[in-house]
Amino acid sequence: MWWLLRTMCLIHVFGKIFCLLEPNKNPESHMNVSEIIKYWNYPSLEYEVVTDDGYILPINRIPHGKNNANSSAPKMVVFCQHGLFSTPGVWVANPPDNSLAFILAEAGYDVWLGNSRGSTWAKKHVTLSPDSEEFWAFSFDQMIAYDLPATINFILNTTGQEQIYYIGHSLGTLIALGAFSTNQELAEKIKLNILIAPVRTVKYVKGFGRLLAYFSPEAFKLVFGKKEFLPTVVFSEYSKYVCNIKLVDAGCAGVLGSLTGFSEDQLNTSRIDVYITHSLAGTSTQILIHAGQAIRSGEFQAYDWGSPSLNMQHYNQTTPPLYSVENMKVPTVMFTGLKDFLADPKDVANLVPKIFNLIYHKTIPEFSHLDFIVGLNAKTEVSDEILTILGEYDSSVL
Repeated sequence: MWWLLRTMCLIHVFGKIFCLLEPNKNPESHMNVSEIIKYWNYPSLEYEVVTDDGYILPINRIPHGKNNANSSAPKMVVFCQHGLFSTPGVWVANPPDNSLAFILAEAGYDVWLGNSRGSTWAKKHVTLSPDSEEFWAFSFDQMIAYDLPATINFILNTTGQEQIYYIGHSLGTLIALGAFSTNQELAEKIKLNILIAPVRTVKYVKGFGRLLAYFSPEAFKLVFGKKEFLPTVVFSEYSKYVCNIKLVDAGCAGVLGSLTGFSEDQLNTSRIDVYITHSLAGTSTQILIHAGQAIRSGEFQAYDWGSPSLNMQHYNQTTPPLYSVENMKVPTVMFTGLKDFLADPKDVANLVPKIFNLIYHKTIPEFSHLDFIVGLNAKTEVSDEILTILGEYDSSVL
């Protein structure tokens, strides 16, 4: 793991050198989500929702497209939830003709983009400071129990809708699987659940992510602390400058590929700086400890607090409870790839029979983890199909 720390130091040094050589070629790598939406001349709204445990989460909204601003027809809500390390910027990381959020808006949907606690623009709390360990004492359990219900209920209250379409990517799928299988009241508010690069178990994860399994929780905290996982933050910050130099584009692509899988034909290397900025953002050290636990156990279960007595305090049982995906009854669509390091085909194969109401499943052989969102063929392979599925489902054809 020391090589990782040395790499981050080198990135720090070379980042300052490279940033003097050439201006950034993609201004979006320096923008927040609202700024990106406005940059492409789309309407942008932003709200804040407060979770029951006090986290303040921003929500971005594209209420309509450029070509349907005056339409009086009611618009169905589509809510998109990003993955681990990401920001909602991944949904608008490409130009409008190949960014799912813009494509949905142009198709007549009211598009909302969620933020998970701890990501770049979701570091606020009613009472806790992000400088404190207490602020970062969360894993995906809290996103399941607090973040997703608060966000969905806020959207429904704001729009007056009774149900929404849900689209999740990576961790956004795991959160959905956990929430919709344990919270039936919330599940009833989802008209259709679309899972992109779905993650339930990560027993067969490949690449850099597999290293998490070799750390004990104590060792991980010793190396990386108990707050924010800083290596990704450091790399994301300096990549804005480093990854705009053609000489090192391939290196930045390699870093991304080592985490997510790599499909050379799908990667637009001219936008690596944008992808890194919005795909390697912040999260807590605790959620990565939880991920290491999941790799070792092969189970989809709550965070292990380290001893039977502590687990008893949190769960009233000596071991962390399992999330039973079989209890989720929401109609579900899945898109998976064979080159995906994080949603490995073996883990996906174990998930498929657990989905009670799986109405459509598409496997794309050449896609890795991020290709569904930012790949060169994302529009034709994923976005266009999502539009077709939504249209048919809304017409009760499916």
